[in-house]
Amino acid sequence: MNTENQAVESTFVDKQKVDMYIMANQHYFPAEKIIFLKEKLYSLSESKFSMLSAIELKNPTTLLIISLLIGTLGIDRFMLGDTGMGILKLLTAGCCGIMTIVDWFSVTNKTKEKNFTNIMLML
Repeated sequence: MNTENQAVESTFVDKQKVDMYIMANQHYFPAEKIIFLKEKLYSLSESKFSMLSAIELKNPTTLLIISLLIGTLGIDRFMLGDTGMGILKLLTAGCCGIMTIVDWFSVTNKTKEKNFTNIMLML
């Protein structure tokens, strides 16, 4: 009976590994969705959990700095994969600066949501 329990436990990820992953990467995800992410990670197999390292997570602070410095050119939107809005910002100088200022306040949340979406697509 103990060998059956050990076999079942070995197919799922160790809770300590999940907790360490969440602690190391919590600034990449929206705070309100970390609990949901944690529950999904607990139910993963070991092989799927090892694939998490292949997912590229964007740093919200880096994107904020890029948005502050060269956001008028739409680089921040290109980095998030929002090509259409990036082209619009590039051609209109950030819609005369209005969209650039809006992005200064929203780029960190957009980055965290994008990271969360990428993780959920893999799971």
